[in-house]
Amino acid sequence: MSIFDASGHEQVVFCHDPDSGLRAVIAIYSTALGPALGGTRFRPYAGEDEAVTDVLHLAEGMAYKNAIAGLDHGGGKAVIWGDPATDKTEALLRAYGRFVDSLGGRYVTACDVGTYVEDMDVVARESVHVTGRSPEAGGAGDSSILTAFGVFQAMRAAARHRWGTDDLAGRTVGVAGIGKVGRHLIPHLTEAGADVVATDVSAAARDWATEHYPGVRLVSDADELIASGLHVYAPCALGGVLNERSIKVMDAEIVCGAANNQLSDASIATELERAGILYCPDYVVNSGGVVQVADEYGGGFDFERAKRRTARIFETTAQILDRSKSEGVTPEAAAESIAEERMTAVGRLQRLRLFR
Repeated sequence: MSIFDASGHEQVVFCHDPDSGLRAVIAIYSTALGPALGGTRFRPYAGEDEAVTDVLHLAEGMAYKNAIAGLDHGGGKAVIWGDPATDKTEALLRAYGRFVDSLGGRYVTACDVGTYVEDMDVVARESVHVTGRSPEAGGAGDSSILTAFGVFQAMRAAARHRWGTDDLAGRTVGVAGIGKVGRHLIPHLTEAGADVVATDVSAAARDWATEHYPGVRLVSDADELIASGLHVYAPCALGGVLNERSIKVMDAEIVCGAANNQLSDASIATELERAGILYCPDYVVNSGGVVQVADEYGGGFDFERAKRRTARIFETTAQILDRSKSEGVTPEAAAESIAEERMTAVGRLQRLRLFR
């Protein structure tokens, strides 16, 4: 993929340190609202083109996520090309931290797939432009706690929009993925009186659910889950799960989950609308995590403050769904327009140069 074909990105940086084996790409989509904030993904990509395509797409998504979350951050993302199980070393992470630092604060990194709070602690030894660190290092720790809380708030807003009440008692919610976010979402749902059906590819995750929440009904896979008489489907694992095939067999009235990039392609938003399924845009629903790491980077993490900010996802989701209905557009289109309006309105302030 040609970098110059990627319209809108401000900067793309290739990072290479042969001695440590570092091969990374940092993409900055926009700094209109402030320093670009987004996590570092560590994956064994099939090739350079796949890595570049992924980071460009993710960086753009972060710009919209941060804008809709009301943060003073633009959008960026980074990918490290390699197998985190075998290639991740202190030297590689610190070399990566040097590249992050070289951008002078234009990009702020955090955890993503394949990286964890302990990795950010290592990266932070080379740069101050790191968030999502461990509590021992002065950071906020696991961001999946507030991510799950935000998903629950969005789900309540969607329920009110569809059924006239935000009460989930008696509703059947299907959780696909009992990993970082799913296992924190399940307690919110059970405490709200929802009937939870769940699945995960990991036997350990399924065993955890059986031990801690015996009332959760487990099914074999995602295909069985979406046909389990659901009111709400919450994809919290892999992306691309919403496609023409899954829509045809899905019986849920609402889709509201934490997984990134849930739509297999942009046309699926319209297909969901035609099928009468209310889709809550994933980057709105899962923005609690970025709210948390932004609070940490702002100088002194406060969990209760970050939780209050995450609770606003209820109002944001409601605003998006109301605009979608009033303007006759998909929720995805409504969310994009709200984010773009903020990036334009606030971003233009950077052009003001006031001198005493």
